[in-house]
Amino acid sequence: MHIEGEGSVDQLAGAVKKMYDAVKQVRAASPQPKESFGGNSLPDKNSISGEPLDKIFGTNGEAKDGMVKFSFGRPAQMHGVKIDNTMGVNTWAAFAGSDDNALVDGDFAVTENELQAVLKSLVKQKIYIVAIHQHMTHEQPRMIFFHYWGRGTAKDLASLIKSAFFIAGLQEVSSPR
Repeated sequence: MHIEGEGSVDQLAGAVKKMYDAVKQVRAASPQPKESFGGNSLPDKNSISGEPLDKIFGTNGEAKDGMVKFSFGRPAQMHGVKIDNTMGVNTWAAFAGSDDNALVDGDFAVTENELQAVLKSLVKQKIYIVAIHQHMTHEQPRMIFFHYWGRGTAKDLASLIKSAFFIAGLQEVSSPR
């Protein structure tokens, strides 16, 4: 994990120590990683109901094998050529498990200016960020991607992800996928 901060050497060192102390505290309480990430294990067979999630996202998700996935393209250009959802500039959310015991996994495509606000919104709601990266160079606007996951009921997770859409400028997306 890479970290960044601004401040005096004492402030930065103190903040890094707090982070390491928090990691040490978690490891002391749970020296062995848990299989269920703090919740019940997911069911052996996926059975997510798409209709309630379709209503939350305002479009029909793609259903397969009891899982449901929603994808929303972001417009951008690279070297004067339009790139969007067909070229992988997507925000997506995939739901597995059951309606009451679900996992959401996905990727957000955000501009640099949207990144921090969207991250803070999701982390505050206990949606975990697992990677921040870039897919392209010289695209306009500059797009940053991040992977996330969370556990809970499918409807609650969908609502949390949807709330971050507004921060990321996706409220205007009218043509999913």
